Amino acid sequence: MKADPAAQLALLDLQALDSRADQLRHQLRTLPELAEIGALQAQRSAHENQRRDAQIAVDDLTVEQSKLDADVEQVKARRTRDQQRMDQGLITNPKDLERMQGELVSLQRRISSLEDDELEVMARLEDAQGDLDRFAAQVAEADERLTALGKSRDARTLEVEEELTRVAADRGPVAESVPEPLLALYERLRVSKGGVAVGALRARECGGCRLSLDPSELAQIRAAAPDEVLRHEECQRILVRTPESGISPALDKQ
Repeated sequence: MKADPAAQLALLDLQALDSRADQLRHQLRTLPELAEIGALQAQRSAHENQRRDAQIAVDDLTVEQSKLDADVEQVKARRTRDQQRMDQGLITNPKDLERMQGELVSLQRRISSLEDDELEVMARLEDAQGDLDRFAAQVAEADERLTALGKSRDARTLEVEEELTRVAADRGPVAESVPEPLLALYERLRVSKGGVAVGALRARECGGCRLSLDPSELAQIRAAAPDEVLRHEECQRILVRTPESGISPALDKQ
């Protein structure tokens, strides 16, 4: 393949622009905020699960406490009613009176037992509420941090995308200056060579793979016409001769 030396040199500019675009796209995929957001979202999810479980515990204990409160009030009301009947002399039968007195003792024991249960539930509810408050605070803190990270990510994304737009705008005219066959070869090599299709030959080294050329290949390059499109035998990338190629004084002056 043949191409004007100026078009070959344009490939170096095109490669530089494409490499910069690749770097920018890599930056978009690997923004530090993305990893932190992912880790923080996982933490938030765990805290939210804990908060939800704590809320369920608080709700269940609140219901249990309400039931115990109602039971205590019900038993106390019954005790008060029975005590009033006794105090008012409404129970005159000795056996009924004895039975009523025994029932009052039983009711008092029941009240004491229920109140002990109330205290236990209240303590558990206090602990559960503390857990709920702590987990809710952790969720809120994670949300606040996620909001800040999201803003930072968006700002950095916008900055990188704006530079990508500028690179794309610069690329257009450069690509248009390269003949279609050479551009097609360049694009194919970009795909197969990890994004680097062309390298400058400088100081007898391929700029694409950074390997030095052996003497026989350098001799072939010296003998090649200036418009001959060269390929490095080792990596098969396009080699572009420059004044810094170091292959011969005659070529360096061309």
